[in-house]
Amino acid sequence: MFPHLAKEIEDGVMTFPIGGVRWSNRSEEYDELRNPDVISFIRRCRTEKEAEEIIDYMERRGEISHEYAESLRRQLREKGLRSFGEYKPYGYYFRKYYRRSKVRYIREQVESSEE
Repeated sequence: MFPHLAKEIEDGVMTFPIGGVRWSNRSEEYDELRNPDVISFIRRCRTEKEAEEIIDYMERRGEISHEYAESLRRQLREKGLRSFGEYKPYGYYFRKYYRRSKVRYIREQVESSEE
């Protein structure tokens, strides 16, 4: 079916670098809503200076370890602000979670009325 696939993979034909991978499931998303972590706060930043302030603050409060803070600073310097994920604008959580829960509620109402 794909006679040249192995050769193309070995030769690196059509390669694209992957900047990072995040694994998540629904329960983690809802936990983010109730208890955002340092990455969630960084994703709300518009500038690298703001992100640096967030990292400093979280480290001072003991929310993150010194080692983790240093790795975040290194990632910020080397890969940039958006390496933590896309920007979360004002109203991000409302759009993401409220609408989803409202749709789920309406679906449940429709299903229960059909029974």
